[in-house]
Amino acid sequence: MTGDTASARSDDSRPGFIDELREFADRLATSGGEVARRMLADFEGQGLGARSKSSATDPVTVIDTSVESHLRGEITAYRPGDAVLGEEIGEAPGSGAASRVRWVVDPVDGTVNLLYGIPFTAVSVAAELDGVVVVGAVHNIVTRETWSAALDRGATLRAADGQVTTLGVSGCDDLSLALVGTGFSYDATLRAEQGRAVAALLPVVRDIRRCGSAALDLCMLATGRLDAYYERCLKPWDYAAGGLIAAESGAIVSTSRDDAVPTVAAGPGVSEAFRQALRDCGAL
Repeated sequence: MTGDTASARSDDSRPGFIDELREFADRLATSGGEVARRMLADFEGQGLGARSKSSATDPVTVIDTSVESHLRGEITAYRPGDAVLGEEIGEAPGSGAASRVRWVVDPVDGTVNLLYGIPFTAVSVAAELDGVVVVGAVHNIVTRETWSAALDRGATLRAADGQVTTLGVSGCDDLSLALVGTGFSYDATLRAEQGRAVAALLPVVRDIRRCGSAALDLCMLATGRLDAYYERCLKPWDYAAGGLIAAESGAIVSTSRDDAVPTVAAGPGVSEAFRQALRDCGAL
């Protein structure tokens, strides 16, 4: 990382501070993607050393843990004292009494996709200020697209060639024409419940997509590639960055830490009807 560490650690309330955090989150997510791509190249044909996490079908690879270690190292170097919450290593409380920032990171969102060579896997980085997510960045490891947002400052997508687009959700206002994203738990019993809910929802929407990365699903919503999204059993690192990006693109977003209640996001034209449909099919 480059930059003046001393200035980056100064007053968290000064003008420009949020923009600095956004730039840093973008650099973190992008550099995490670079680490993952280098490791993928090194491991080509050798396997990724996957082991199970929450269940036998929920893997974690050496890339997950290595990327998270990289992200934590960069945060410690650039903003020593900030707290960090990561999917693989857990929470490291802030050591700086004056710091009000906590970083929430998912080193590889879409690990199963990574294992199978499906190009829908990402590094997700968000920063909370006093418990509120204020910046987020999501970097697709394969396509090298990078989404970022800051609270009340909008959201953008930077393509692999560097072209930047300001984001806005789709104008869909008819639920029957809405393309909906979702995901499923690794727990077999819960997956069966989710399957029944999807079966009830499917007839009232255009179609369902299950792509395998909550962070990227939310970015797809922000980019107009989905019209609505919902998923149960998400953790803060799954939705922190993507949820802000979707909200700053105009989506109506409600996140949930209750595994029985889904995180729900949709464009304003279908949000109310979508939530009612989720209630009707037992998903909400």
